[in-house]
Amino acid sequence: MPLTIIRNDITKMQVDAIVNTANPRPVVGGGGDGAIHRAAGPELLAARQKIGDIATGAAFITPGYGLPSKSVIHTVGPVWRGGSHGERELLAACYENSLALAEAHDCHSVAFPLISAGIFGCPADIAIATAVQAIRDFLQQHEQDMDVYLVVFDKKSFQLSGSLFDDVKSYLDEHYVDVHLEQEYRVDDRRRRLQERVLFERPRDEMLLKSPGMLPPRSRTAEEKRSLDDWLEAMDDTFSESLLRLIDAKGRKDPEVYKRANVDRKLFSKIRNNPEYQPSKRTALAFAVALELNLDETRDFIARAGYALSHSNKLDIIVEYFIVHQEYALRLWPAAARLLNLSHGKRPHDPLLSVQ
Repeated sequence: MPLTIIRNDITKMQVDAIVNTANPRPVVGGGGDGAIHRAAGPELLAARQKIGDIATGAAFITPGYGLPSKSVIHTVGPVWRGGSHGERELLAACYENSLALAEAHDCHSVAFPLISAGIFGCPADIAIATAVQAIRDFLQQHEQDMDVYLVVFDKKSFQLSGSLFDDVKSYLDEHYVDVHLEQEYRVDDRRRRLQERVLFERPRDEMLLKSPGMLPPRSRTAEEKRSLDDWLEAMDDTFSESLLRLIDAKGRKDPEVYKRANVDRKLFSKIRNNPEYQPSKRTALAFAVALELNLDETRDFIARAGYALSHSNKLDIIVEYFIVHQEYALRLWPAAARLLNLSHGKRPHDPLLSVQ
């Protein structure tokens, strides 16, 4: 997969390039910067000194020396000052400029730390969301097959912000409990209606005719007399047709959409070439998210494949939560599912729950 979030020590990553959150001046800093310099040896500092000062968001490349990676990309992340001083834009620039440099130097695999999330003070959830968005956008725009790793060292960061998933769990609890209470109270109502059907199971027309004061059955309207061919002629677009129409309407390219949906090119070709193709529900939802549809649009879109969002299904509620809150980064969803113990029994290539 193009982007993988893992828990590891970045100095041990066997990739073409690792990214160093460098000190803006050509000196060895603490944290990850110090660890990378220790692992690479003194030659790295000499190469870094030749670069000189680095502006926030800029990136430069040096050899990896004693590291398993052949290159080190040095970038300077922003110091977090509350989020109102362009920190997110500068943070995104760190990832974009580093990836552009990696591409220019023919790097096919790159490992990033969580830039600015340490002593620079950026909240972990913002750091992760910004990283995922910037990396995903670069890969889509450049149609790169580059393998990119977001490497987090501590367990807290790997859980992708407990506060975010507390919100998910709260949303899930609220809606999942509501629907099951509703279903419990429906049982008696269903029994009552079943008894009524048994008592009054005579044909409806017969009952109407024998009831005093009731009019005879009305004649069928022109709408009711329409033939099957007429109904089929007025049928809505299929899922495949709707997908292609939405891609055009959103001004997207096919590769951008199917990569964003975590769907491979062969499956997308099947959907594109067969107007009657029936996708799985999770594939349909993955495309809805990739196209950044709102909740009403998502419901209409998946209905064309015969599906609906249900509040009796925990995964559906998680999907609904992220759509309502406009969190369209699919890479954030697997951790939520793991946190809620929903990933058991998933299919090997599940586009929504392919845990990275």
